[in-house]
Amino acid sequence: MRYLVTGGAGFIGSSLVRHLLGVDSVGRPLAGPAAPAEPVEVVTLDKLTYAGHVENLTEVSGDPRHRFVEGDVCDGGLVRELVRGVDVVFHLAAESHVDRSIIDDRPFVRTNVLGTATLLAAVTEVGIERFVQVSTDEVYGELPWVDPDSEAGRDAPRFTEETPLSPRSPYAATKAAADHLVAAYHVTHGLDVVITRGSNTYGARQHPEKPLPVLIRRALADAPLPLYGDGLNVRDWIHVDDHCRGILAAARKGRPGRVYNLGARAERTNLSLARSVLAILGKPESLIDFVEDRPGHDRRYAVDASRARTELDWVPRSKLLEQLAACGSWYRANQAWIEAVSKPRS
Repeated sequence: MRYLVTGGAGFIGSSLVRHLLGVDSVGRPLAGPAAPAEPVEVVTLDKLTYAGHVENLTEVSGDPRHRFVEGDVCDGGLVRELVRGVDVVFHLAAESHVDRSIIDDRPFVRTNVLGTATLLAAVTEVGIERFVQVSTDEVYGELPWVDPDSEAGRDAPRFTEETPLSPRSPYAATKAAADHLVAAYHVTHGLDVVITRGSNTYGARQHPEKPLPVLIRRALADAPLPLYGDGLNVRDWIHVDDHCRGILAAARKGRPGRVYNLGARAERTNLSLARSVLAILGKPESLIDFVEDRPGHDRRYAVDASRARTELDWVPRSKLLEQLAACGSWYRANQAWIEAVSKPRS
């Protein structure tokens, strides 16, 4: 099998590349059902903007089954060249930070919408077995707030794959547009596609500007932990390894044209998450600093992943508190990586 992974030098993309090649985060072979069942070749395409780094691919840099290509998903000629002979495309290339999309949405429109259109045109022209669009639960908008620790919160409605798309940030709007394009190519051109929509993903190698790395790094430095508004916005967390296993399950078992939500039923308020980080790292809650809320800040996300569990035989394995401790240890031990990916870039 030959795979193309766009955005493969990013956080989720690089983890997916490692999973496809059957190695863990330090280059050791995966065992059991996580190991690839057939010989594979993986081509990684990444523009290496501020969020994509070759340091994320260290464990596979010398693997003869892997080829890295620095390039733009909006480059039609390059994309057509790369998809020739490929069986499955995993499309993860995207601008993904909501705060940045509020300041300037033009890069999001270009990469997330035009880039997806460029890639879809190329795979339709050349022909592939399957196109996997990796999206986000943010395309659904927001849910009414409930306390996730209450009985009502445990039984509260969650986004299903049938929930109408109602994005509320420029980032989410561009991802929704990309999803619509992918679905339209399935109907119009008969392209075999599946779409995955993951909840908030965390783990090692997440860019330092993202919420959880910000909390961990600032706690380690005894610096204030900024929380928007009252800190009660609710997010549903999934570990990157579980997310990637879900993406692979959708690629292998998903029905053509289907959407699959990927979530681990690990809802927390941002305040609760910050308190957990501080407790794990042995830091005082006095470091929590409430700051002015951002525009259009969605109050709650949570997904119903029962379709993925039933149709894909996928079950998340990681426990949030255990993995928070692992994340804290990883960021503490990998200051060189943090410095490398934090250098100013375009």
